[in-house]
Amino acid sequence: MAQQAEADLSSLLERLKAAQRELLLTAAKSTALPSDGMLRKISELEGAIAAAEALIQEEGHRR
Repeated sequence: MAQQAEADLSSLLERLKAAQRELLLTAAKSTALPSDGMLRKISELEGAIAAAEALIQEEGHRR
């Protein structure tokens, strides 16, 4: 069960990182500052990434 949870979390982590990367690359292509909404989404993704990484680490220590 713990291995499946860790695999699910790892999959989620990769999707979150990919989504954040796409937003950052889109922002980088623009000559204007990113919108507040885009900055908020990037920040929210960073929090979710940190939470997923912490949970993966926690699951690793349980074994």
